[in-house]
Amino acid sequence: MVGGGTSGLWQNLRASLRQAAHTLRDVIRLIRANGPSQIQFWFIALGVGIAAGFAAVFFRKGITALQSWVYGAPDIQRIHSFAADLHWIWLVTPPVIGGLIVGLILHNFTEDGRVRSVADVIEGAAMNEGRVERRAGLASAAASLITLSTGGSTGREGPVVHMAAVLSTWVSNWIKADGITGRDLLGCAVAAAVSASFNAPIAGALFALEVILRHFAVHAFAPIVIASAAGTVINRLMFGDVTEFTLSQANTLSFYQELPAFLMLGLTCGLVAVVMMRTIFWADDVTTRWQARFAIPRYLRPAFAGLALGVLAIGFPHIIGVGYETTSAALTGSLLWHEALVFAVLKVVAVAITMAGRMGGGVFSPSLMVGALTGLTFGYVATALLPDVSGATTLYALAGMGAVAAAVLGAPISTTLIVFELTGDWQTGLAVMVAVSLSTAVASRLVDHSFFLSQLERRNIHLAAGPQAYLLALFNVANVMRPVSDENAASTEHCWELIEQGVYVDGNATLEQAMPLFEASNIGFIPVVTLGGEDAPPELWGALFQVDALRAYNKALAETAAEEHS
Repeated sequence: MVGGGTSGLWQNLRASLRQAAHTLRDVIRLIRANGPSQIQFWFIALGVGIAAGFAAVFFRKGITALQSWVYGAPDIQRIHSFAADLHWIWLVTPPVIGGLIVGLILHNFTEDGRVRSVADVIEGAAMNEGRVERRAGLASAAASLITLSTGGSTGREGPVVHMAAVLSTWVSNWIKADGITGRDLLGCAVAAAVSASFNAPIAGALFALEVILRHFAVHAFAPIVIASAAGTVINRLMFGDVTEFTLSQANTLSFYQELPAFLMLGLTCGLVAVVMMRTIFWADDVTTRWQARFAIPRYLRPAFAGLALGVLAIGFPHIIGVGYETTSAALTGSLLWHEALVFAVLKVVAVAITMAGRMGGGVFSPSLMVGALTGLTFGYVATALLPDVSGATTLYALAGMGAVAAAVLGAPISTTLIVFELTGDWQTGLAVMVAVSLSTAVASRLVDHSFFLSQLERRNIHLAAGPQAYLLALFNVANVMRPVSDENAASTEHCWELIEQGVYVDGNATLEQAMPLFEASNIGFIPVVTLGGEDAPPELWGALFQVDALRAYNKALAETAAEEHS
């Protein structure tokens, strides 16, 4: 009887499992065929958030383990103090070897030898239905891991954000997500990665909305928050509920009397952020010219940058890695005035060398460090000039940290919140907000809104001006034109007359190149051709009518507006 009962129980259990498996397969087929419903999408967002959270945590742990092995440091949080006692050969060798490995990785796994980062995620959200390059993205994550572990002077948020975007791209392709769903999944992955990396759930969610998606649509808010919360849970399971920085004293603000000083700090930090960004771009341009002039193989470019970093680290080991020890020292007032000033300048130089060398990493953590050092330097001066109406010097370091980072990222809301979440200090919000608002206003007038959008602008990807500027680049002329065989096609004779006058557009061009031709020629249509060789005549495909181009553009604008306000 017992045997028979047990056998029947197992049979029922196997039957239930088979039924559950069939049901799951049916659900997956339904999602892939028709897209997920709202409730299903929330569960997918939760899964993506968990996966991105683990990826961010393991990336952080990987940096810690590899950096400990490379430098032999028992406590990575005090890597700068430990490195100061190392022989110079152990400061120069790691970044050179690391740069060589990075160069070989990028040379073999990317088309242009360039590390993918936050700017590419923004581009993917705006112009590629929430997708990013997967192969190049994984190579970039490996390159950034090595860079940050062997003396590179950047941050981990850029690689983590792109790595999360690779995960969401895989899921979006698997479920055949449309553009809106793909972008929302991308936002979920980024929010989880940021919150898991910094234990900052609020800032993680807002960073995804403010920086990546660049809108605050209601339909995206709930799944992104769910994913961000999942990422935070992963972080706290691994590291505990602790803040990145611990402040040693209470920050006090002598409210009305001291607010003008924080206005001046905001203006100063905005200028510092602009100098930092332009220094990085200038260094990249100079290095590119040198590389071309001396015919340096692109896989050696990171190694030369590593050599420069190693030499700089001999005298100033504070430039090594993310820089949290020095940032913490600034926030606790443990540095002298001249130390804070010199370290801020050298950090900007080190970041410029690292990024110009195409070594990998992000700019968020360096901007936090530069901001804290700038704020502390300013605070020493302000409190010395007006000691009777001044609060704590470290409050200026806290406000400066947020002000420079907000100006660099072009994200005043999420950066303000991440400063609070990184430090646990919510009592000095007025000072931080004043400094952040002024710095962002100043920097946005002098660069293309942020470091990331400026990067894209340098690649002729015009996202800073909004959808009206970049949507035209999404349409190929060949997909909008009326072919020769169309019953409403333009007259062949008229087309050839225009071609002979030099008025035509290549079939592989986009509307971004075609629309200025309508304004210049003041005609209703432009011939579309394929250019042959030097002696071969062009082949006529058809004609692009201005009314068709405007119709496609207006439809895209309407769809974008509907998504951003839904």
